[in-house]
Amino acid sequence: MTITQTDNDNLGASWKNLHTVTGKPWPGVQYFCTTRQGGQSLPPYDSMNMGLHTGDDPVAVGQNRARLQRLLPGPVVWLEQVHGTDVHDVDQAGENAFPVTADAAVTTQTNKVLAIMTADCLPVVLASENGEVIGAAHAGWRGLLNGVLENTLGKMRCKTRESNFRAWIGPAIGFEAFEVGQEVYDAFMNNDENQALYFRSHPHHPGKWLADLSALAVYRLQKNGVNVVEESELCTFMNHDRFFSYRRQNRTGRMVTVAWKIKLPA
Repeated sequence: MTITQTDNDNLGASWKNLHTVTGKPWPGVQYFCTTRQGGQSLPPYDSMNMGLHTGDDPVAVGQNRARLQRLLPGPVVWLEQVHGTDVHDVDQAGENAFPVTADAAVTTQTNKVLAIMTADCLPVVLASENGEVIGAAHAGWRGLLNGVLENTLGKMRCKTRESNFRAWIGPAIGFEAFEVGQEVYDAFMNNDENQALYFRSHPHHPGKWLADLSALAVYRLQKNGVNVVEESELCTFMNHDRFFSYRRQNRTGRMVTVAWKIKLPA
């Protein structure tokens, strides 16, 4: 079955009832991030945990994933995320190729659902402005530093003549909560000293820094030609009731951000 824009309007009404977060509408693309609410998992994974690698009951996680899948137009492309920079090209994969080890994925296929799991790191959804190609990336500080967003954009540009791109940055740990060491600050400065704008000396812990992950991502996206970037501005660490946070609670679940192309009416 091919899902069209009209069909997705009806489908969207269902997934929006699942306790989700999304951004402004994009032509030809649907995307959202789940919250921790509305699932089957028990504490400390309560309740909509999507991560099988967290120590949660796999039956509960399976039920949560099945609930999500019923609201989507096609199969989810699950990744084994390792805080790296590899990008999976879904269009070149066989039907039985999942999950693969990568921290981003791209596709031009309609109704092929890209998925990124997070619990503080940035989930970043990308698309060409004409909706021809989409991407989704998992970007913690290591991925940002080493180029996961740039690699994702590079793969996407190979698939379209469109020169304009947009991005949405989903819920992630906020500036006031994300403490890093001197080695992280130094690594970013060695990479690009302009990134100093997105760090602040920790007011209470000498030798530590507060890092603005979302702003770092915006800087790097814009530097690489992404015209429109929207930030959710939702902090996973501070919003205990809505989001899982690994920094707040090491033993915890994962949200998932999903994105898929839809067929626009002729």
